[in-house]
Amino acid sequence: MDFTVKSGNPEKQRSACVVVGVFEPRRLSAAGQRLDDASGGYISSLIRRGDMEGRLGQTLLLHNIEGTLCDRILLVGCGRERELADSQYRKLTTTAVKTLDETGSMEAVSYLTELPVKGRDLAWRVNQAVRTAHHALYRFDDFKSRSESTRRPLRKITLAVPNRRDLAVGERAMNTGRAIAEGVHLARDLGNTPGNTCTPAWLAEQARELGNRYPDLSVSTLDRPAMEREGMGALLAVARGSTQEPQLITVEYNGGGDSRPVVLVGKGVTFDSGGISIKPGQGMDEMKYDMMGAAGVLGTLAAVAELELPLNVVGIIPAVENMPDGNAVKPGDVVTTLSGQTVEILNTDAEGRLILADALTWAERYDPDAVVDLATLTGACLVALGREASAVLGNHPPLVNDLLDAGRESGDRAWELPLWEEYQEALKSNFADMANVGGREAGTITAGCFLSRYTRKMRWAHLDIAGSAWVTGNEKGATGRPVPLLTHYLVERSGC
Repeated sequence: MDFTVKSGNPEKQRSACVVVGVFEPRRLSAAGQRLDDASGGYISSLIRRGDMEGRLGQTLLLHNIEGTLCDRILLVGCGRERELADSQYRKLTTTAVKTLDETGSMEAVSYLTELPVKGRDLAWRVNQAVRTAHHALYRFDDFKSRSESTRRPLRKITLAVPNRRDLAVGERAMNTGRAIAEGVHLARDLGNTPGNTCTPAWLAEQARELGNRYPDLSVSTLDRPAMEREGMGALLAVARGSTQEPQLITVEYNGGGDSRPVVLVGKGVTFDSGGISIKPGQGMDEMKYDMMGAAGVLGTLAAVAELELPLNVVGIIPAVENMPDGNAVKPGDVVTTLSGQTVEILNTDAEGRLILADALTWAERYDPDAVVDLATLTGACLVALGREASAVLGNHPPLVNDLLDAGRESGDRAWELPLWEEYQEALKSNFADMANVGGREAGTITAGCFLSRYTRKMRWAHLDIAGSAWVTGNEKGATGRPVPLLTHYLVERSGC
């Protein structure tokens, strides 16, 4: 999908389609009113007689309107103007893009970017338009024998800005939105790839391909013997039950000179059966998404490299498969982590925190300024927050607040949960320094408490994306979150 930014009057656009909004009840947006004036009131007459009410998501496609230079005009319902907020804007943009794609308009000029969204400026509207369009047209048919292609798909959208002096702002926002959208696309592709293809070795190969694409990225891996020499007992314990060899993947982006890096650590369980503590069979196919933390790290690094941000970022991905063969780790086993701390494994399905423990300790050698880990860590997060928000916990309030702000601005929202010392009591063990689970209550928080024991020397935050990383039902698939949140955080941190 190609995007451009342009200023100009809608009635003068030589395009396959011009897209404008209609507010409820039956009121044209400013751009729509200009088209109506050019048409001698033809559009408003259609609206008055009931062809278009303006309800959110309603559409009406008009052809060959006199007084205009475009082939078609697409009217999109925006709901009530005073209620036009973030989610409504994304919804009407999605509706417009899908309609254009389905009706043969291979290119279009959209004036939806000029709509008055509450509390949002032009840059936000352009950025969101690009990202929403990418998301709406996403397809993953790599494993289908026949692709479901559109005959005349939408290929180019020109986004309107009010004046020529707005072009620079619009182009920056467009470029940022496109980089985020492509990072999300990569993360969705990785997540949607089935576990018999997406193995730890395959994930490492995708990281190397990303490094080949961007010269500022360097990629290295540790295999099982190297991890054994380092003493990564927790990570290796999870990998014991699988024939797939574990990988510790490191991707370094060097754009900030000698500055201390931000380290992103992404859980990469390419398939999670639960191990000996095996999961129920229903819905287990979705456990291929247990590597969406890893996918989010790679998607974010792709966006950072595309934008050439002036900062240093390190991505660390512990990649394993959690399976229940005769060599698998058992409930009651005790392992020694890279930090030297010991863990009694009470539940082998709480494996993500084990591999993250060693990866977070590994992160210390980069002397990071901040560390953020992202993981589909706990079902309790889905119970607490549903699929709308990721959970965030951390030991450094300014970092947590920056992530929350990035979530609000990007639309990839997060919600803070407490990390109080009292919750640490749940991890007590009679036989090791700690247990890997703390019981049913406050499951997301006690998982965060476990990770906090490996981050005491660092400014750290944890994103639990168990509810936000994928959706189920007829639209089942990876979402690519939290790439938008993390990229926006890094853009703001870089000052760009």
